[in-house]
Amino acid sequence: MINHDGIYILYSNVVTVFDNSDGSVTAYDKDKNIVSINMDLVNTKNSELESEIEQEKQDVETKKASGKQKLKDLGLDDDEIQALMGA
Repeated sequence: MINHDGIYILYSNVVTVFDNSDGSVTAYDKDKNIVSINMDLVNTKNSELESEIEQEKQDVETKKASGKQKLKDLGLDDDEIQALMGA
């Protein structure tokens, strides 16, 4: 299944996207007219979005580790940190 986010971002007039049985997609505007889309652009945008999501996940983990280290530097032990952070 194709991630539709790239379509909605690139084509602001699209309000509905259907996945076809042949693997293609059909996009429609508010008047139910078919909107022509460039799947190469959509695939590129979806890859960018996936990379952003992965980077955000990594940033959360990095900040979590940094926060734990700062708490250790303040003298808290692992049990105290776990009680505070739930981790």
